[in-house]
Parts: sequence; C-alpha cells; structure tokens
Amino acid sequence: MMKAVTVIGFVVLVLSQSQMLMAGVEVNEFSSQTQEQQYNKLINELRCLVCQNQNLADSNSELAQDLRKEVFSMIQKGDTDSDIVDFMVARYGDFVLYRPPFKPVTFLLWVGPFIILFLAVLFVVIFIRRNKNTDLTELSNEEVKKADDLLESLQTPDAIKGNKQ
Repeated sequence: MMKAVTVIGFVVLVLSQSQMLMAGVEVNEFSSQTQEQQYNKLINELRCLVCQNQNLADSNSELAQDLRKEVFSMIQKGDTDSDIVDFMVARYGDFVLYRPPFKPVTFLLWVGPFIILFLAVLFVVIFIRRNKNTDLTELSNEEVKKADDLLESLQTPDAIKGNKQ
C-alpha cells in the first residue's frame, strides 16, 4: 500500500512539473510558410534586451516573450522585415540588432577591435625591440653558474634516459 502511494505521489509530481514546463512554449499559427520563415528569421536576428547575448528565439524573459508577440502581430498585419526591424530600432535602439549599422554612434563598436589589435601588435614590436639589445653577458656570475649546473644536470645519462621514457 505504501509503495502505491509513493508511486502515485511521484507521478503527480512529474506531471505537475511537466505542465509548468509546457507553460513557456508559445504556439503561433501562421497563414503561410513564408510568414513562419520570416518570423523565425527575425526572432533569430533580434537581440533580447534583458539577456546577455541571446536572441529573442533563445530567451525566456518576459520582454523577449512580448517582443516575439509583437513581431508575430506585425507579421500578421503584413509588415515587411525592414518595417519590423525599423520599429524595433526606433523603440529600443541599435542594441536590439546583432549586426548594428556602421554609423558615427557605432564607429567604436566596428573599429574598436581593430584598434585594440593594432595597439597590441605595436606594443609587442616595441617590447621586442627594446629587449633585443639585452646582452647575455650582463648576467651575474651566480646566474651563469646556475645555468651551467642546469645544463650539466640535463646532459647526464640518467637525465637523458629519464627524458626518453
């Protein structure tokens, strides 16, 4: 009798959890395959404003759900991709786009990584040129002795055998 109550309790728990998981699934009915493709394309291209680097399709935030509903209703009204994107940009700014347009406001976004790369290469070149003239004869006697001892220990037959194994 106790096993039956435990099994029934487990089944009820699993079923109640599965219904909560199903609550987040959106079902949209499109009048054509073209509208569904347009919808999927747009929700994959538009960024969720709440989540870190997620598109509307991947996000479960309330704002993303609202934006998906908005995109769906605009598609049902017959708006084009550019109409929908323009609406989203006008309302939320260029951040809503994964590929923001190249303009003065987004200049650093597009050119910034190349500037950082150029500065990093320049730093490495300057560092190498400055340290290129460092002469090994400037080592102290103690450092030379340590280097010689290290070389001798590496050249012993035991060390050579140990390295081959």
